[in-house]
Amino acid sequence: MTPAVSPQALLAQAEVIYTETQVAAAVGRLADEITQAMGASEPLVLCVMGGAVVFAGQLLPHLAFPLEFDYVQASRYHSGTSGQHLVWKVTPGENVRGRTVLLLDDILDEGHTLAAVREKCLHAGAERVVIAVLTEKDTGHAKPIRADFVGLRVPNRYVFGCGMDVHGWWRNLPAIYALNTTP
Repeated sequence: MTPAVSPQALLAQAEVIYTETQVAAAVGRLADEITQAMGASEPLVLCVMGGAVVFAGQLLPHLAFPLEFDYVQASRYHSGTSGQHLVWKVTPGENVRGRTVLLLDDILDEGHTLAAVREKCLHAGAERVVIAVLTEKDTGHAKPIRADFVGLRVPNRYVFGCGMDVHGWWRNLPAIYALNTTP
């Protein structure tokens, strides 16, 4: 369902949570932490599409070790602002078997999508799944999964930019915004 408000109005009503500079610093820190922890493992990096594409594009050039890259696609949001049932478009392939998998996502919100992707990877034979997220939302609730690497903590509001969308728009923003009102 398309909101009554335009994409430009949504952005004008939003608050900047992290600037482009702060996001870049967090990605650099994550790259250093991941390189130190995983540099010898030659992992398969799986990007959770489409939100993590921006994060992956920023992070991968800074990882100082050999890796292979692939993607999965599963979503609970379907261009809305609240989670629904999980829909798979691309599941983990045979290339996860016996591998250390570094799973990249834009946000750890309620954790249901990442938990499902992790389980699919393990079921497909991954030896180990390590999770890195650009952001983790402080929901105040227990989550079914935790990330091994977290770039930034965001408030319990609807956030967008840096790969995260609002009604399908604004994934391309270099900063992270939060809606002030529910669209």
